[in-house]
Amino acid sequence: MTPIKHSDVHEFILLGLITLPNLQVPLFMAFLAVYMVTLLGNFGIIVLIRTDLHLHTPMYYFLSHLAFVNICYSSIILPKMLVQILTLEKTISFSGCAAQLCFFITFGVTECLLLAVMAHDRYVAICKPLLYPTIMCAWMWWLVPGSYAVGVFHVVTQTTFIFTFSFCHSNVIKHYFCDLAPLLALSCSNTHTYEVVILALVNINCLSTMTIIFISYAYIVCTVLRIHSKQVRRKASTCTSHLMVVTMFYGAILSMYLCPSSTFASDENKMATLFYAIMTLDLQPEEQGGEGCPDEGSWGKAVNGGSW
Repeated sequence: MTPIKHSDVHEFILLGLITLPNLQVPLFMAFLAVYMVTLLGNFGIIVLIRTDLHLHTPMYYFLSHLAFVNICYSSIILPKMLVQILTLEKTISFSGCAAQLCFFITFGVTECLLLAVMAHDRYVAICKPLLYPTIMCAWMWWLVPGSYAVGVFHVVTQTTFIFTFSFCHSNVIKHYFCDLAPLLALSCSNTHTYEVVILALVNINCLSTMTIIFISYAYIVCTVLRIHSKQVRRKASTCTSHLMVVTMFYGAILSMYLCPSSTFASDENKMATLFYAIMTLDLQPEEQGGEGCPDEGSWGKAVNGGSW
């Protein structure tokens, strides 16, 4: 087939999640409800944390940024998806597709890193409580910007060449949003090197953050079993929802990106992306177990010797 250069492609056609008209209204109502709950829940978390001085601790500082990432993450996909379901308008402009992919990768990588940071925060709070102000209160101002910076690095690395590839007579994406794998499936160019780079970056990001999370929880479990303290157990209870989110998030990502490229557009992988892109539960600690730092409530102050 004669390849079509990217400059000749002005729009893509998203096949969407379903093709059955009788499911339009139920799916629209379901995803609209999910989106509204996501927005209201995460906005509520951010406002509560910002207004309540008792929540000005590293744990809730990380949580507020995770809530922000969840809002952005859902808003990248769901509004366009709702329009597609209700109106059957399946086209997306070339620039819109590029922007959707870039923001999706940025916030996806950032969320992975924030989950790892929060696991480390719980490890320090439970296993090294006396060192908590020294470690977390000083490093919290660097860990969050660093997470966003790594997300930007990934998007620059992964999308540098994707929209310079040629496409084979087709601009139909077998997905409900612009993801890397469905776009690569349309390309006539030699994408082997590019796919190896993507796989390496995904593996490095997932495996490194998963290692931090699992090691942190291993130490937490050992500490809880060794020390029969109500305070320690109360702090450990804040890990339950976090571990649930981590399991769903990474399980869906690994099932999607570590499978053969020929299965990327399958219905099973479309459903898998729903879990890590849309339906991942919001992380809400069950207890207010985060330790405070000296001079709580003054988040805008510069860090001097580990104080806020």
